[in-house]
Amino acid sequence: MNNEKIENLLNLALDVSEEERMRSPELSVGFDREDDTWEVIVKYFGMLAPLAEQFPQWQITELMNEYAIIRLPQRQIEQLAQLAQIEYIEKPKRLYFEVTQGRSASCMLPVQTGRGAVGSETNLTGAGVLVGIIDSGIDYRHPDFCNADGTSRIVAIWDQTAQPRSEDEAPPEGFFMGVEYDRERINEALLAPGTPEALQLLPEVDTSGHGTHVAGITAGNGRALGGRNRGVAYESELLVVKLGVPGSSSFPRTTELMMAVDYCIRKAQRLGMPLALNLSFGNNYGSHSGTSLLETYLTDISSYWKCCVVAGSGNEAAKRVHTSGVLEDSSVRIELAVGEFESSLNVQLWKSYADDFSIMLVHPRGNRREVIAPFSGSSQIRMGDTRLLIYYGEPSPYSPFQEIYFEFLPEKAYIDPGLWQIVLMPERIVEGNYDLWLPSGSVTGPATGFLHSTPETTLTIPSTAFGVITVGAYDSLTDAPAAFSGRGYTRALRQVKPDLVAPGVDIVSCAPGSGYASRTGTSMATPFVTGAAALLMQWGIVEENDPFLYDAVIIGLS
Repeated sequence: MNNEKIENLLNLALDVSEEERMRSPELSVGFDREDDTWEVIVKYFGMLAPLAEQFPQWQITELMNEYAIIRLPQRQIEQLAQLAQIEYIEKPKRLYFEVTQGRSASCMLPVQTGRGAVGSETNLTGAGVLVGIIDSGIDYRHPDFCNADGTSRIVAIWDQTAQPRSEDEAPPEGFFMGVEYDRERINEALLAPGTPEALQLLPEVDTSGHGTHVAGITAGNGRALGGRNRGVAYESELLVVKLGVPGSSSFPRTTELMMAVDYCIRKAQRLGMPLALNLSFGNNYGSHSGTSLLETYLTDISSYWKCCVVAGSGNEAAKRVHTSGVLEDSSVRIELAVGEFESSLNVQLWKSYADDFSIMLVHPRGNRREVIAPFSGSSQIRMGDTRLLIYYGEPSPYSPFQEIYFEFLPEKAYIDPGLWQIVLMPERIVEGNYDLWLPSGSVTGPATGFLHSTPETTLTIPSTAFGVITVGAYDSLTDAPAAFSGRGYTRALRQVKPDLVAPGVDIVSCAPGSGYASRTGTSMATPFVTGAAALLMQWGIVEENDPFLYDAVIIGLS
């Protein structure tokens, strides 16, 4: 396929065989092999209600501001793209999850204790503000998420991975997946005599502990140790979404994230509470310019209610996943080391549509493939025991930049290891700037990466969205930047990001089982800023000092 209303990656996924698609971790995301359906993100205008009547087999979840998630048969995607009200279609992408001393370094203690600027009495705790944690779940029985009387500080938990066990268990209104547990159900579980009884009433477990740790930094009250490991907005209320795919152990996807954000904002509106929303994960697929549907959705939705969206910049700067440069009069040779035992790999090359250049691939054994000249759509070549699926993109409504995508698939068990080369040969150059990205460093082996990598422009998506506060990490013990922390600018548009940095090295926070643990990453830096946003909204909105202290105002302050 080569439909301009469909993103490049989805066009390629629809163009290859099912066997090739299922062997690629990237191309298969969003496809359900059992019933031959796709889950896709759409931007539309007008009304989708008539589609539900016309296509009753389609599962449609309408999000705010004319975005939607649609599950439909693969054979009908082209039909969806032909509908006049559909502006653009994207496939889901995988997401990868990336205190006391930290609070002090972040200057939180003065505003929490009332010892702020001369003549001011702050004593901000997050009271009256809703903190949204979209992550791996939460240990709802941890004392740090309970009030002094033992009741829960959690307004609700939406576990997207749960399967309803009875008629009274259902997803939130308007959504088709998971189970929502309200505060009454959480409090009932907290009164259970032991863990088995509690989990029988509310079977919510944070297996990785990532979400529990993040929630503790943002809003833990420290009750498990007499306030010692207290978080930032420790009197705020919590709204938790456990991201994931029902009945699957795979990574969560961008579609689940968009539904989670929509759910949190709708819930905050109904409660009449300002919302500070924490996103501590990301991925590498896209132009890193803020133009994908996920990024534009977050930018649009951040001004929809009294909310502030905070995202981590990722941990990719030191992982050799990005390289860039300027192509002028002579060829450029990009060297890519592929380690042993890589079963799949992809490379995205982003450039200006105004530039024309040919591409030659050199196999580790030295054989060269004929030059790949500019073309439109998909093609395949074989080099050694590796097959390459290639898609050459064209302009689209939501991508003013051009992508050339390479998917490496092994003919046997693994991709041919060694030093691959991608040679760019100029033909007609106007701008010359190019960027290449590999998948997240967490899914490739340590030996795989660009030989001459560029640590700049390694922000993960969605931290590249214009309307979010992007947070990098530093080591608060040494006052040194964290080498792993994703760096800016955004590509092409060169927006200044991250907006600020926060402590992200050896941060102590809540762990499942009522204890505490130390973790490192921008995932740990982000909740410091989310908590700070909650304190600002308490002072501005709840205490009526500035009713507009959210979204763009907080971004300006950062």
